[in-house]
Amino acid sequence: MKPAVLVLGATGTVGRGVVRAAAEAGWPVVAVARDAEALQALSRQYPRANLQVLVGSVTDDAAADALVTALQKLDRPFAGVIAALGAGEERGRLLDQPADQLRHAFDDAVMPQLVAARHLLPWLAASGRNCGYVMIGGPGGRNPWAGYGHRSISAAAVRMLARVLHGEARAFAVRLQLLEVESPVRTDDNEKHACKQWPCVDHIGRKALALLAHRNDARCTEAVVDYRNEACVNGDLSGSGRVGPHDIELDCDEPGVDSDVETTLPGSSHLQMTDSEPQEMDSTASLLPSRCLQDARKLLETFSPTRKNQERSR
Repeated sequence: MKPAVLVLGATGTVGRGVVRAAAEAGWPVVAVARDAEALQALSRQYPRANLQVLVGSVTDDAAADALVTALQKLDRPFAGVIAALGAGEERGRLLDQPADQLRHAFDDAVMPQLVAARHLLPWLAASGRNCGYVMIGGPGGRNPWAGYGHRSISAAAVRMLARVLHGEARAFAVRLQLLEVESPVRTDDNEKHACKQWPCVDHIGRKALALLAHRNDARCTEAVVDYRNEACVNGDLSGSGRVGPHDIELDCDEPGVDSDVETTLPGSSHLQMTDSEPQEMDSTASLLPSRCLQDARKLLETFSPTRKNQERSR
């Protein structure tokens, strides 16, 4: 039986991209989420894929322990885990919020990552396989976002958590890494306002899957891997040893827009994908939401020579 990939947060924005990437590459997938209806909807999208859904949670130790018990009952091999756990939606100035708000942000974004690793690393080690564990991090961990202080601090904590767990996971013979996406992502919901440089969720899924597929590659030993880093992302994703021309290099031009290269997925109907180069972020401006860029432009206008001359003439 071919080893499966366990996807945590499978019904979330990035989690769905991971599931789709795994289905495209022919990986068996066990998708875990708390919402049973959302899991069934996800399963219906890939009627011919080797996809199994499992209702579960890693919000606390009791829930994670129950998840491990359910996974053990599946009695199947696993190649590793991709944790696409979402962050909170807190917005506003940090100083304007009660102190408990930051604690809530940690409970949403940081603690589930720790709980999942505490229970799943020993479970992976018990399999006797050389497994991988990929956490997917959100923006704000390196540079804070104005108005998103809670999320920035939480992302920074997840980043440090990954560095600590990377070292501690060696005792379990599991390679744990954080795929850091220091940018918003493009989705159908934000298509009208998203920057073109923002990566689409499908491409993030392929990058995460590449880290899992190349977990034995000496080139990918870093605890934190920048999404924009092309090291150890090209090549075969299926584990078969074959290198396909479109592995990893596929990306979406725009969310929900079909391109001119058609690919038949092993577990779904015909989907359109592009063979263009991945859209990378080549400037710090691409890390900012569109509304932030608009505010910055207005601010720059106040310092323009024309405006200064007008003010002097008055």
